[in-house]
Amino acid sequence: MSAGLVTGVALLGALTGRAAVPLAHRFVDGSTARSGVGRGAAVSAGAVVFGGLAAARGADPALPALLLVAAVGLALATADLACLRLPNPLVGAAALGGGLGLAGAALVAGTPGRLLTALTGAAISFAGYALLALLPGARLGFGDVKLAAALGLPLGWLGWPTLGLGLLLPHLLNGVVVLALLAARRVRRDTPLPFGPALLAGAWLAALLA
Repeated sequence: MSAGLVTGVALLGALTGRAAVPLAHRFVDGSTARSGVGRGAAVSAGAVVFGGLAAARGADPALPALLLVAAVGLALATADLACLRLPNPLVGAAALGGGLGLAGAALVAGTPGRLLTALTGAAISFAGYALLALLPGARLGFGDVKLAAALGLPLGWLGWPTLGLGLLLPHLLNGVVVLALLAARRVRRDTPLPFGPALLAGAWLAALLA
C-alpha cells in the first residue's frame, strides 16, 4: 500500500476517532461516568490505529473488516474508560460487522476455510476469557468476555500465532498500566479499572505483528 493511501486511511481514522466520542456517550450514563476521553486524544488514536492497520495489512482482503472492528473499538474504549462498561450494542456491532466483512474477504480471496478458523478463534477467545472471569477474585466482566470473542474473529482469521498473541498481550499491557498507576498513586489495589482498552490494544498490536 502506498504511503499516500496509508495517510488517507489514517485521516479517515482521525475522523472516525472524532466520531467515536459522541457515539460512546450515547451509551454512557452521566451519573456513573468516571472520566472522559477528549476528542483530541480520540482523533490521534484513530489516526494511529487506522494508519497502522493500513500499513501492516494493506494487501489483506480483510483490511476493511479490520478497520470496521477498529472503528467500533474506538467507541468501546471510550465508553469503558468513561464508565467501566462495554455496551452490548457496540460489541454486537463489532462482531457482526467484523464477521460479515471477513465473509466478504473470504469470497474475494477464495479462502472460505479461513472463516472456520475465524469462528474457532472467536470460540476459543470466549471460552478462555469466560473461564478467567469465573475465577475467584477475577476482575473481568462478561462485557470483556464478549469483546474478546468479537476480537477473536479477526485474530483467528490472521492465524493461530496471531490469536495467541492477541490473547496474551492484553494482560501484559494491563499489568504495565496498573503497575504504573499504582507507582504514581493514581489508584489503589482495589480500584476498578477498565480492561476493554487493553483487549483492543492487544488485538491491534497482534494484527500489526502478524
